[in-house]
Amino acid sequence: VQFVESGGGLVQPGGSLRLSCVASGLTLRDYAVAWFRQAPGKEREAVSCSSASDTSTVYSDSVKGRFTISRDNAESTVYLRMNSLKPEDTAVYYCAANLMRRRCVETPRKYEYDYWGQGTQVTVSS
Repeated sequence: VQFVESGGGLVQPGGSLRLSCVASGLTLRDYAVAWFRQAPGKEREAVSCSSASDTSTVYSDSVKGRFTISRDNAESTVYLRMNSLKPEDTAVYYCAANLMRRRCVETPRKYEYDYWGQGTQVTVSS
């Protein structure tokens, strides 16, 4: 099983990016998939989650209303559309699959996730 993230880059405050997470080796629709991020010197934190079969989504308070998670199960890809980006969104963004539950909880628990990708760097700066 492998997850590969892409789409990061350098963007000005207020700009937008779309991250992609391509999964191989599993049937994506059977898994809840989450995006996490980790800024330098900080813990990895959950940003958003998409439940198995795309039945529900969850967002952290810090990104609610600005980020949108979606998935294309036929393409085995999960996306994270990020609008109105702020400098505090700067981090390495990772995707991973939940091996313990199919439905996202309000605050995704890092220890429930595996198959972490290598991450993609997002830098928001003028």
